[in-house]
Amino acid sequence: MEDDLPRMRGDSASRLAGEPLDSYSQDELMERIALLEAEIARVRAHHARAASHKQAADALFKRREQG
Repeated sequence: MEDDLPRMRGDSASRLAGEPLDSYSQDELMERIALLEAEIARVRAHHARAASHKQAADALFKRREQG
């Protein structure tokens, strides 16, 4: 199923991973870490909602198929 495959939207992840960090201060690095952690939490929450929605839909359609 193509919907299960990750979608590549630009190259932002590789740009972030490859960006030189030498010019950042320790405070700026900690701020960056906090922002990235917040984004990870946002993505995990969205993933959990999507998984819950899919599970509910699967359960609904599985009941219909059995009945």
